[in-house]
Amino acid sequence: MVQKKEAETLDTDKQKEDQHALKKEVMSWVKMFIIVIVVVFVVTRFIIINATVPSGSMEDTIMTSDRLIGFRFSYWFKDPRRGDIVLFSYPVDPSETYIKRVIGLPGETVDIRDGKIYINDSETPLNEDYLPEEWYWENDGYHFEVPEGCYLVLGDNRNNSADARVWDDEALAAGVATTEEEAETYQYVSEDAIKGKAIFTYYKHLKPLVYTADYNN
Repeated sequence: MVQKKEAETLDTDKQKEDQHALKKEVMSWVKMFIIVIVVVFVVTRFIIINATVPSGSMEDTIMTSDRLIGFRFSYWFKDPRRGDIVLFSYPVDPSETYIKRVIGLPGETVDIRDGKIYINDSETPLNEDYLPEEWYWENDGYHFEVPEGCYLVLGDNRNNSADARVWDDEALAAGVATTEEEAETYQYVSEDAIKGKAIFTYYKHLKPLVYTADYNN
């Protein structure tokens, strides 16, 4: 009888130990899951941008449906440079994220004449060897005066890119601007609206997106 009670006691103790071990295992997995969620949140919220490009406005640099990684911290300690490819909140509808190339810097004037870009009345146009074809759509008669704290951005695929050239009209059509003067402010991307710098595509094409513009040649 005594042996039976001792056996029952041992069984009960083992069940308690097993239950305690199971609880510890479950809690360890819960903690691990929480840590992973927090890390993913921090990384995607403050460190990187993982985006899919839905249109061909940046072809052939970035192709339609390409997936890319951008760094949110790229401009924590320095300003965007001409030629950088940036992700930003679309001025007309900030809920949308766009990707374009920086062309005009704060305080600069930018003129588009006959498919060429001239900065600050330079007689020499930018060397834009990243354009996929001859630029013929909306390629003449534009004059931009980039406000301080803002940037002028354009798509590489100029014949198929809704960018600074048309955002004023889009602002009027959307009703966010009521006058042409007000609409012109929507042609520029404010520094605060820039989410990060595109670094590389990893699907469907693996391609670096830094140093894709060389204006010295």
